[in-house]
Amino acid sequence: MDGNTEPAQDWGPFGRPLFNDPSARALSRVGVVDVGSNSVRLVVFDGAARSPAYFYNEKIMCALGAGLSETGRLNPEGRVRALKAIRRFQEIARQICDGALSAVATAAVREAEDGPDFCNEVLRQTGLKIHVIDGQEEARLSAQGVLLGWPGSYGLVCDIGGSSMELAEIGNDTVGKRVTSALGPLKLRDLKGGKKGRRAYINEVLDDLKDTMGSQRNRLFLVGGSWRAIARIDMERRGYPLHVLHEYRMTAKSINATARYIEESDLEELRQRSGVSANRMALVPYAIDVLKGVIRRFKPHDIAVSSYGIREGLLYEQMPPALRKRDPLVEAARFAEAKDARLPGFGKTLYDFVGPLFSGWKPEKKRLVKAACLLHDVSWRAHPDYRAEVCFDNATRANLGGLRHSERVFLGMALLHRYRNKREGTRFENLYALIDEKAQLEAEILGKAMRFGAMLWLDKGADIGKLDWRPKKRELTLTIPPSAQALFGEVAEARLQSLAGSLQAEVRVKIKT
Repeated sequence: MDGNTEPAQDWGPFGRPLFNDPSARALSRVGVVDVGSNSVRLVVFDGAARSPAYFYNEKIMCALGAGLSETGRLNPEGRVRALKAIRRFQEIARQICDGALSAVATAAVREAEDGPDFCNEVLRQTGLKIHVIDGQEEARLSAQGVLLGWPGSYGLVCDIGGSSMELAEIGNDTVGKRVTSALGPLKLRDLKGGKKGRRAYINEVLDDLKDTMGSQRNRLFLVGGSWRAIARIDMERRGYPLHVLHEYRMTAKSINATARYIEESDLEELRQRSGVSANRMALVPYAIDVLKGVIRRFKPHDIAVSSYGIREGLLYEQMPPALRKRDPLVEAARFAEAKDARLPGFGKTLYDFVGPLFSGWKPEKKRLVKAACLLHDVSWRAHPDYRAEVCFDNATRANLGGLRHSERVFLGMALLHRYRNKREGTRFENLYALIDEKAQLEAEILGKAMRFGAMLWLDKGADIGKLDWRPKKRELTLTIPPSAQALFGEVAEARLQSLAGSLQAEVRVKIKT
């Protein structure tokens, strides 16, 4: 116990702080219900506190905000579905969560005249208190969700829900100006005046938002299901090979091309090709008009999709500053090593061993080396014939923050080479082109260095030897201490020669006496 005796609800929507006690850093399961205008979702986070894993994730498309502009009330059918969904979520949480669920509701519930009655009904039937947040708070939490995935990010966060759209600026790990609007696609669908009237309304609102937010020509972060649906369609149009939405990058030119693609396509056929749900696809034509308007006004230098939003922002809210500054990729890798590696702690020994090969790298690249070393042994349970592919698959498709798509492929290729000398002949060859040939060679060198270093497997912290790399002379020297001499057998020697081949180096071995 932390000595606090106040009821959990007095702490706000997330209950008591989670991260004050260092023992809570190995975070147990925490459930969040997000009652949105279009969907109701349960997410149960598990594991590494700085980079929470998604233990359970389910959504029901309830469309609570459908018709709200005309009636002023929640969609009756959606209300029934939402209540059933929350009952189900509460029961699931009793089975898998260590604590009570936390629940937040956004635009539809806060604007509907029967919103308070709906919250009271949920409380009566499930015992779950729903915290209704205003638009400014919704914008702030969404922006914090982006910061959870991208520490140090700067730019403009644009979160679209069913009934509203929020903008918030981020920089220096803080949330700055923020604003809310009624540009949710459910509301736009209900507007009178057809396409012409809708676009005039969108332009008027966006002009006001631009006046409020000022110049925001940095990165644009897109949060929300409608944006993710557009990103899926953009991937389908481009034939993009890695179907991971988080950190997917687009440009103004590609979004305009995708807008034309949507207008010219049969929406049902396009929906099936891109894997977008029918409910979500029905809102895409409205959302794409908003997105084009946002881009015209703010002219971002690039556009990134974020799978993190309000729910992750609630977690970020509870983190002390020191925890917020940690690298989410490295923290997730540390957690995976502690949970799944055969010798937890050896990853740091391996990182120190291979480090001389990458001494000239900048910190943003060295973090990939660190993550790879921490993850080098977590897939050992896979069948040996498939271990390399399992490693690549995990790295490229895992739900990780702080990792661009090119970095995913680099990390996956390094881990593939941890178990396999050649990368040809896998089912992932179409992804290799997401990094250039230089980066592919660097990943190969890292993988082969780990493959060799793993042969010198001793207790964590033990002296396994030292590599010295002279790139100008193309000389690689291995110095082996007495404790590791017996481990340097013919297989280890072959792996060292393979590493030297990738480096185009002459190799020397020194035996300490």
